[in-house]
Amino acid sequence: MSHPIELPETANKQEFYKELALQLNGLLSGERDAIANAANMSALMYHTLPNVNWVGFYLLKDGELVLGPFQGKPACVRIALGRGVCGTAAESRRSIVVPDVDAFPGHIACDTASRSELVVPLIAEGELIGVLDLDSPSAARFDEDDRAGCENLAAIYLAATQVTR
Repeated sequence: MSHPIELPETANKQEFYKELALQLNGLLSGERDAIANAANMSALMYHTLPNVNWVGFYLLKDGELVLGPFQGKPACVRIALGRGVCGTAAESRRSIVVPDVDAFPGHIACDTASRSELVVPLIAEGELIGVLDLDSPSAARFDEDDRAGCENLAAIYLAATQVTR
């Protein structure tokens, strides 16, 4: 990207996510590769969203979630469906906001600094292809505005990307 990411300083998360969606649309425009788009999307989100320490993808391969493009510290490589926040969101096909990861049954601590998490399942043409995962070092960092905003960003990723299974 030849110019820095510029988003408005605003207390309104909905407006923030609208601007972020515009940035993501521009970034992914004309590119269909799933890995390239996931890499750029995780970088955009990591460097734009305040107070996150990990943003990335886990992709469904052979019945389990496998680490994909991300920004942050090294992470767990494989997660079983139904296990931890990512596996639970993938299996249920529902986004999950976790205010306190230590209170989530079966939480997988890839980075002990993470205190809260948001996971959005990625579903293309009715098929689960993976999840978008965000972690924060602050408890209760994510709320329903973040969930809705990240679900929209995931939809932009899926619309722009050639997903092969």
